[in-house]
Amino acid sequence: MIRPLAITPGEPAGIGPDVVLQLAHAGGDICVVAFASAELLARRAEVLQLNITLTLVSIEDFATLSAAKPGNLYVYDIPLKTHCNAGELSALNASYVLETLDAAIDCAQNQHVAGIVTGPVHKSIINDAGLPFTGHTEYLRDACGVEDVVMMLATEGLRVALVTTHLPLAEVPSAITPTKLHSTIAILYAALQQDFGCSQPKILVSGLNPHAGEDGHLGREEIDTIIPALEKLRAMKLNLIGPLPADTLFQPHYLDGADAVLAMYHDQGLPVLKYKGFGNAVNITLGLPFIRTSVDHGTALDLAGTGHANTGSLTTALTTAYTMAMHREKRYA
Repeated sequence: MIRPLAITPGEPAGIGPDVVLQLAHAGGDICVVAFASAELLARRAEVLQLNITLTLVSIEDFATLSAAKPGNLYVYDIPLKTHCNAGELSALNASYVLETLDAAIDCAQNQHVAGIVTGPVHKSIINDAGLPFTGHTEYLRDACGVEDVVMMLATEGLRVALVTTHLPLAEVPSAITPTKLHSTIAILYAALQQDFGCSQPKILVSGLNPHAGEDGHLGREEIDTIIPALEKLRAMKLNLIGPLPADTLFQPHYLDGADAVLAMYHDQGLPVLKYKGFGNAVNITLGLPFIRTSVDHGTALDLAGTGHANTGSLTTALTTAYTMAMHREKRYA
């Protein structure tokens, strides 16, 4: 039996609590535990006019839990710091957001849960509270003490991983080093095998510059860094295609039969992915000692408490995490 998945709803004033409650109301076959304030969830359920039964659970209960019936939600209670209304940010609750993450991370590291599914956070309000926070990906990396992780977004028919993530564009070229490329591709390749059942992954690698550098006329990063790194990895029997021009690789001619695309920077690969699957895409952190998936949308403060939030991305994040957990169980059985 797959252990429960932990869900952290994220920013309490946003739509994270809404979509968790909406999914609980609908029910499903995946066992989940919300790491959140039971008081917040109860009040938001009233606002949304959803009849939800909240069952408080402890870590000792996790091993015996099964998927809850429609209209029921397991909650590992983490109290809010101050009252929270839908759509109204408060820096006083920033530490609460990180406490929910810390509790879920601890449970995942100790194998009480099969993985973590995260809702959207409001980065600026966390930083306004004096708590340095770049994003979930970096926070999870540091909390787990791993040297490198890889951000990958996925939707139906397309997976896009990134060499660099939340960097100013001017800093990207110097961040793309042979070491970084080797580490990123190794993590991506292993995850495709372990978590997605790809026995011999085929990865398309984009160039950095327009037209992949045009033989050095539009930049030398491909010649000096990317191509040598790929050649070394190909010598280790990795199936890597590229570097390819980013403006043409996202077409069936290349994508058919490929297991993932590796983009050099955030806005090179993710606009295509989000155009193809926004609202039904998932953000996955590769390289952690446990599974982590997340929604592909923000806090949508204007939708919080209205009942109009779309649960598609959270559903995708949950089913992806569950599928990854199933692959791991089969692989290590």
